[in-house]
Amino acid sequence: MIQVTLLTRPDCHHCEDARRILGRLAREYPLQLSSLDIDSADGQEVAMRGGLLFPPGIVVDGRPFCFGRPSEGRLRREFDRLAGSASTSPPGSKR
Repeated sequence: MIQVTLLTRPDCHHCEDARRILGRLAREYPLQLSSLDIDSADGQEVAMRGGLLFPPGIVVDGRPFCFGRPSEGRLRREFDRLAGSASTSPPGSKR
């Protein structure tokens, strides 16, 4: 599973866009989605630690990925990379 945390703020239209994009991608990739208000104490900690300056902020597998207007193409490429690295192993290795 790919852990994705979305940092949001009420009445944020880019946050709603991010929710829609992640919802679509969750039908294609093994995503575990969670959401956190960026103005909460926990949200502020995650945002400051990751340098996520404003919402929406997206954290993928514990690493800051992006903030602001989300790019579905960029998210898709990252999920392809993560899903591919989880399902493949180097040639000659045994699972």
